[in-house]
Amino acid sequence: MTSTRSMTTVHMPSLGESVAEGTITRWLKGSGDRVEHGEPLLEVATDKVDTEVPSPVAGVLVDILVAEDDVVGVGTDLATISVGSGADDAPDRSENTTATPEPDEIARPGSGGDSPSESPSGSEPSSASEPSTAHEDPTSGSEISGLEPEQPDEQSAPRPESATATTLKAATRKSSPPTDGVVARLPRIRRTIAARMVESLQTSAQLTTVFEADVTEIARLRRAHKDEFLARSGVTLSFFPFFAKAAVAALAEHRVLNASVSPDVTEITYHGVCHLGIAVDSDKGLMVPVIRDAQDLTIEGLARAIADKADRVRAGTITPGELGGGTFTLTNTGSRGALFDTPIINQPQTGILGIGAVVERVVPARRDDNLTIEVRSMAHLSISYDHRVVDGADAARFLTAVKQRLEGGFRANDLH
Repeated sequence: MTSTRSMTTVHMPSLGESVAEGTITRWLKGSGDRVEHGEPLLEVATDKVDTEVPSPVAGVLVDILVAEDDVVGVGTDLATISVGSGADDAPDRSENTTATPEPDEIARPGSGGDSPSESPSGSEPSSASEPSTAHEDPTSGSEISGLEPEQPDEQSAPRPESATATTLKAATRKSSPPTDGVVARLPRIRRTIAARMVESLQTSAQLTTVFEADVTEIARLRRAHKDEFLARSGVTLSFFPFFAKAAVAALAEHRVLNASVSPDVTEITYHGVCHLGIAVDSDKGLMVPVIRDAQDLTIEGLARAIADKADRVRAGTITPGELGGGTFTLTNTGSRGALFDTPIINQPQTGILGIGAVVERVVPARRDDNLTIEVRSMAHLSISYDHRVVDGADAARFLTAVKQRLEGGFRANDLH
């Protein structure tokens, strides 16, 4: 039978305007595997985001041209795929390729990312032309010498071990060093986060001011309208969009916190709009997608945008272009119960607002000149700011404006 096959080369795609290269973190297919059009072939990590590279065609993966952990530029050849009527008859090279171990076969973790869905394989895929190599076990003399282990004779009775041999084995077990942990390479996104956090602290003089806000009225508003809001918008009404709305409104009056400083600290740019960054926790690390023109959005618009960005970060579908260009950042540290923290500025911004957990506490209140004790919903607000251009009084005035808006500035009609 005549086969009509052709070869298609898979190239490293463009992952954003400012992204020139990426790291191959994991191959999802091996040589000889059948792939469908659009099916993920491999995972790639950049300084901004991790993503999957899909197959451009249906066929058989013939050659893998780059190994895991290789850093490759946009346009680099990654693999070849055999397509056409004879694709199913393409040579199976799986015997000549080092197989990627399953998670329970791992000898050491690698750098394939920290998502539970990613296999922490430490082996690197070889090209189809390389011979297969056995995994050496230093405790197994048969594999070191190249001999197969001796198989017991089923017809013969097991031979009892001598007392000397038994004692030697016990001594060997006792002398084996205990396992005190697992050494793993940090994924590229975590290394990038680490470098940027240290760079931020080394770049600017950072200080944090903390206020406490009474959000009891917002809590009541949420309870009264959360079902209607969910039915109308399709997203849950949390506290976060209220904090975002209050912060964005305050930034219009306190522009020094919606600004960026030049590297030589000779100029400051006061931004006319607010591109709001929101810190999102994910299996692959912390990312900060940006909501453009946040000043134009209502509570519902902010709730939709926040939910959309967070969902796509955790699904791995956020694009690099959505992770830059922010002018101010919010981090919801209270989502895991923290009362407050001292967040690190996302350079070159001049401020970042941390939102603590909303907790019910017994607090004193004065009504008609009478002191009473009430249960109120309280939250801490912590603003970290660049003390090179922002003074403590500036930060306090900004938090005062946010606090006042949260404590009395929202009504039911604000939810639409």
